[in-house]
Amino acid sequence: MKKLQILGTGCSSCNKLADMTQKAAMDMKLEFELEKVTEIDRIMAFDVASTPALVVDGEVKVWGRIPTHDEIVEMIT
Repeated sequence: MKKLQILGTGCSSCNKLADMTQKAAMDMKLEFELEKVTEIDRIMAFDVASTPALVVDGEVKVWGRIPTHDEIVEMIT
């Protein structure tokens, strides 16, 4: 099971990334858990310069922008 985390404070970009990530994972029929990390101290622990960010199994894949659907698929595969 993949652990997918969206880092962000709940802004519209963070919510969009969460929705796009969930859709990509469902399209792939991937077994996954999606968590929205909104606490600043937890976000800072990932050492990202800006949000939103996508973390897959503990590894930051992208931060500071919303990737395309195809990029998300590649990141979570």
